[in-house]
Amino acid sequence: MQRNGNCSRSVGFVSSPFGLAGLGSRQGVSQRRGRFRTARRALWVQAKLRVAVVGGGPAGACAAEALAKCPEIETYLIERKMDNCKPCGGAIPLCMVDEFNLPPEIIDRKVRRMLMVSPSGREIPVGRTLKPHEYIGMTRREILDGYLRERAISLGAVRVHGLVQDVELPNPRDPQGVYRIKYADYDRIDGGRATTSTLEVDMVIGADGANSRVAKAIDAGDYKYAIAFQERIKIPDQKMAFYEDLAEMYVGDDVSPDFYAWVFPKYDHVGVGTGTVIDKPNIKRYQEGIRQRAAEKIAGGSVIKVEAHPIPEHPRPRRVVGRVALVGDAAGYVTKCSGEGIYFAAKSGRMCGEAIVQASLNGGRLPSERDLMERYLKPYDRQYGPTYTVLDILQKVFYTNNAAREAFCELCGDDYVQKVTFDSYLYKKVTSTNPLEDVKLLFRTIGSLMRGHALAP
Repeated sequence: MQRNGNCSRSVGFVSSPFGLAGLGSRQGVSQRRGRFRTARRALWVQAKLRVAVVGGGPAGACAAEALAKCPEIETYLIERKMDNCKPCGGAIPLCMVDEFNLPPEIIDRKVRRMLMVSPSGREIPVGRTLKPHEYIGMTRREILDGYLRERAISLGAVRVHGLVQDVELPNPRDPQGVYRIKYADYDRIDGGRATTSTLEVDMVIGADGANSRVAKAIDAGDYKYAIAFQERIKIPDQKMAFYEDLAEMYVGDDVSPDFYAWVFPKYDHVGVGTGTVIDKPNIKRYQEGIRQRAAEKIAGGSVIKVEAHPIPEHPRPRRVVGRVALVGDAAGYVTKCSGEGIYFAAKSGRMCGEAIVQASLNGGRLPSERDLMERYLKPYDRQYGPTYTVLDILQKVFYTNNAAREAFCELCGDDYVQKVTFDSYLYKKVTSTNPLEDVKLLFRTIGSLMRGHALAP
């Protein structure tokens, strides 16, 4: 077996031990074809399983890490922009810190208090039920993503700095055919332009975001998406002290018609942003709305960075096709109502990588579509599907008009609501509720909705 300059696997007669015997007879041809098939299977068993992970965010990095831990799998991690700063609130749950062994230095802030700001300007304090050790971690994506990516590379994943341009699928008649990934190779510049390189692999993990080229290649289907817009604003030290362990969420049709706006603290600045699905052309108007609502608190600040990015609203119709699997934003793993995606990206990436290791028997066999469905997709949907459903319902109920938003903010001040919400968010587990308290909450919800209509601007 030979490897060419493009890291491709070459399977042919160049090194075949069978020579040219029997060229002149039909029987010889038949024997040679049979030997070729046997030789090809033997060569594949001897080769390492080759997996390309397209995208180096939390989803791709965690998938690559899981794969790189298996010495019999060759893992390629392809990322177009190694210092990418995704426009993201950057909030991560407490369980992610331990589960993914994140060092304290990548956590900018430990948020223990939140303010929910209603359309009428009511500020509802949130966080009273948190235990002393509990917090929401605030990170900068370029720091978090870079750490996870470098950890995967340190374990053996091959770093590929490039932009994927095309993914060629194998011939349907060849069950062991390779996937050919063509990409602009930023490590090979000719005349000021990146040259085109090709990588041949046995499997592909698409972790390349909402506009995934991998998803397009396998015809994964479309989904609705939101536009997230964020400004990083450097504010005076005395105002930054206000946000030391505090985050703010604003709701109202002036800041978003179907989502919320935020002011989240980072290392030495605040992220101020908003998002919308139904009115994307007016995203800058909603950004101006949150700037006005938070004007006094961020006065004297200067914008140091402006970011915008599409955010998926629901999972794609097809997330596994052949030997290709989608994870993270490429798969559509962002929750409604909260807009959370970092944990689900990292978790889906890890689950997919581990599924490939298990299904391949540590690199000894070629996994199938069914393997990916049974070992990755179904377990993920079973574990997190209910979360997406519940948050979808909450968004439809409470983000539709200002009266409902007023009610939502009032309910956020309820200790029982806070406890159930934080327990579910921080630990990503289904929380046992109290039936009596649930009945009481129903009546409080009705009362909040009635008062919301009176308070709504």
